[in-house]
Amino acid sequence: MAPEWVDEVLLRGPGAEPCLFFDEPVTRDGLRRLVRERQAALGAAGLRRGGSVAVRLAPSLELVVQLLAGWRTGARVALLDHRLTPFETDRALERLAPQVLVDAEHPVPGGPARGHYRQLARVTPRPGRPAEGPHALVQLSSGSTGPAKVIGRTAADLVAELGRYERIDGVPRAGERMVSLASPVHVLGLVGGLLHCLHAGVRLAFPERITAEGVLAAVAAGPEPTTLLGVPFHLELLGWAADPPRLPQLDRHDHRRRAGPRRGPPGLRRPVRRPAGQHVRDDRGRRDRHRPVRGAPPRTDPAPGLGLREADGELLVAAERSPYLDPAGAERWADGWLRTRDGGSVDPGTGRVRVRGRLDSQVSVGGLKVDLTEVEHTVAALPEVESAVVLHGSAIEAYLVLAPGGTAAAVEERLAERLAAYKRPRLLHVLERLPRTATGKPVRDRAALAAAVRRP
Repeated sequence: MAPEWVDEVLLRGPGAEPCLFFDEPVTRDGLRRLVRERQAALGAAGLRRGGSVAVRLAPSLELVVQLLAGWRTGARVALLDHRLTPFETDRALERLAPQVLVDAEHPVPGGPARGHYRQLARVTPRPGRPAEGPHALVQLSSGSTGPAKVIGRTAADLVAELGRYERIDGVPRAGERMVSLASPVHVLGLVGGLLHCLHAGVRLAFPERITAEGVLAAVAAGPEPTTLLGVPFHLELLGWAADPPRLPQLDRHDHRRRAGPRRGPPGLRRPVRRPAGQHVRDDRGRRDRHRPVRGAPPRTDPAPGLGLREADGELLVAAERSPYLDPAGAERWADGWLRTRDGGSVDPGTGRVRVRGRLDSQVSVGGLKVDLTEVEHTVAALPEVESAVVLHGSAIEAYLVLAPGGTAAAVEERLAERLAAYKRPRLLHVLERLPRTATGKPVRDRAALAAAVRRP
């Protein structure tokens, strides 16, 4: 797809209207001007159509304009999380070999997490190689269970996904507003937030700080019906607000919140109602993304425009090519279908999808199948536990961080009430903190967890 797709799909629209909100609102005309300026700077560094650039910036206006400028050049853009360590960054650059690197002149300041930062970018030519293949976007998987995988998407892939977003019930529409708590470096914040909002004419705001007060202030800053984009943790965070205000932006828009726990967090005056298609629990305690909610209209097209089928209990997604650009994960694609490693089923009558958890989390204990995801959720839900990871080696093991006042003995006692004997962890490893990836996901590598246990 020619680079003109950036102008036609993402940058078009009335020029004087604000489309992005950081410290100050940014109009379409202003965004287009900044993108042209950054495109010229990338060209001066040697970036050409068919070239490759890596962008390592914190969530910021600079990240947005550098991404769009790279695409408008016709180059492949690799997004690297600013929280990666120097070692992780160097390894990623060795694998990706970009011809140009865009990073920050100064590291982000410490302190509470922010929704966006002020970034000054430096553009550095590198002895890299041009893009191989048609991919416009490259991202790295979290690497929580092993080496990060290199995942590529074409411009046509992104445009097709934006079309699917338009057909999903409850997605914000033109004239409405979204407050994004998800980083635009990753898929949720990038496609579900930034690209959808630019394409659909939705005003996109980033809170100054990722705190309860910061999020609520961002919602209150505009009168439009507002969608919060994030993960369940973000709505749980709102429960820490000392005296949350009434927010008619959300009261009128409850049915369109895109993330949240099963009930409203404490401290909010109105409960959070689950939208159709939101994460709810199935009859075995796991997530079922497309189960209808009371009062919600029936959904017969839960994945519009996306080919899905079930094979031997695993969900497969139609894909013209493998999204993996290196050997890691390449075996998961064959004959136009990508294996998701998610267990589930597709109702032949309605097309409704039921997700039953990760297949790679199922183990055999004495000939009996145990879903480690179920065990982990049970352990993590105990009041004595702050966080937990469950693995299987010679036996089921739980690595956990105790909540204040919690003890391993109390955990064992409660698990005896909640899990059958063959499902219960045989070993409990107590850690001061769980090792996490740069993006905050718990690390599931046994060696890293064992090292954390041995640490004083």
